[in-house]
Amino acid sequence: MRLSKKRWGILISSLLSVMIMSCSDDDDPVSATTSSSELDKQLEEALMIASEGEGMNFYIFPESDDYSNIPQDPNNLITEEKCRLGKLLFHETGLAVNPKREEGKHTYSCASCHNAGSGFQSGRAQGIGEGGLGFGFKGEGRTPHLNYDDSLLDIQSIRVPTNLNVAYQRNVFWNGQLGATDANAGTEGLWVEGSASFTNHLGFLGPETQAIIGLTEHRMDMTPELAEQYGYKEMFDAAFPDYPESERYTPVTAGLAIACYERTLLANRAGFQKWLRGNKAAMSDAEKRGALIFFGNGECSSCHNGPALSTLQFAAIGMGDLTASLVRSGGSSESSLGRGGFTGNDDELYAFKVPQLYNLKDAPFFGHGSTFTSLRQVIEYKNRGVAQNANVTEKYLDPRFKPLNLSEDEVDDLVKFLEYSLWDEELERYIPSSNLSGFCFPNNDEQSKFDLGCDPQ
Repeated sequence: MRLSKKRWGILISSLLSVMIMSCSDDDDPVSATTSSSELDKQLEEALMIASEGEGMNFYIFPESDDYSNIPQDPNNLITEEKCRLGKLLFHETGLAVNPKREEGKHTYSCASCHNAGSGFQSGRAQGIGEGGLGFGFKGEGRTPHLNYDDSLLDIQSIRVPTNLNVAYQRNVFWNGQLGATDANAGTEGLWVEGSASFTNHLGFLGPETQAIIGLTEHRMDMTPELAEQYGYKEMFDAAFPDYPESERYTPVTAGLAIACYERTLLANRAGFQKWLRGNKAAMSDAEKRGALIFFGNGECSSCHNGPALSTLQFAAIGMGDLTASLVRSGGSSESSLGRGGFTGNDDELYAFKVPQLYNLKDAPFFGHGSTFTSLRQVIEYKNRGVAQNANVTEKYLDPRFKPLNLSEDEVDDLVKFLEYSLWDEELERYIPSSNLSGFCFPNNDEQSKFDLGCDPQ
């Protein structure tokens, strides 16, 4: 018999209380001497509780070509033809045809701010599209071009979220403003012309909406002429056979193809995923202890749950905002207000979307304001439970943000779980070997070509 959510909630709370109290006991059931097989058993039990009875299957990603089991937008069904097109367009610097300066033409792509080496997010505190110069090894070497002043730079006002596992996000952006359903049902009055959320009127979910608005917002385009020029016309025809030709080669269809590709970006080769599928040696004992803390007395899964260890929730945990000291342009006041900056609701101020947790080992910055530079710093911050941002007073803080009283050893184990068990080290499988324009990617400026060792075709 399946327990109701209410009864599961009572059971979870009760068990968490027992686990938390046990942390101070000398006979703590989770210790460095607990056998690996016993850790496996305890973790399986913890996952059964955290998933409200679903068990380990609740956390398993599908394969990236198992389209029927990947969460998708019913108005943009996943197909092989569409995803193949999107994979190329995501990396296509040839779409960069609307720059503010002529020298920026054909020098950037979606992957400029979402590259695989950094876990499909920016390698810098802020992503830079047009006006960026260089790449480095994982995007960390991209800097503002001296010929661009701040008003011309395409630079993000907040840390760039990852595209990894975005299939499990129905609303996107840190404030969740993109996506026509779920959290945004009832906010239609805010979808005004000229705003990013205006694209919600198309009726798509978050990933699709973001991909569509992202092309025009970041000075890219798709037209019948571009599709013909670069050789994408036949791919669009195969991906969108039901669209009339007059609507087939546009930023909307290009965005839908990109979103299709993004939904296949799953960290399904991470150690935790292998463990869930039966390879118990895929996680070390320290990582297993860390997982037990994550799903137990660390209370992490109260916000981070499901396959991507993310939810549709928003939480105010007092992290600092992006400041101008990081790059040439600081964060905007609205982006620093979180969900409340979009909705205007006071009780949602400073609440940001709960992010997914895979491949954080690749991330150089953490928090919406890039105020942390290591995962350990984030865990220690949450363990202290003291807000970093003076603007986020007790009135706004999520009640779950409180001192966790984890020991140093527990913090060590939790970091190991997050860094290594949730790390898929083979994300390069999602990068195409080339694109149809023959331009270098993810960037195509002269310094990036040198950094990437790329010679345009």
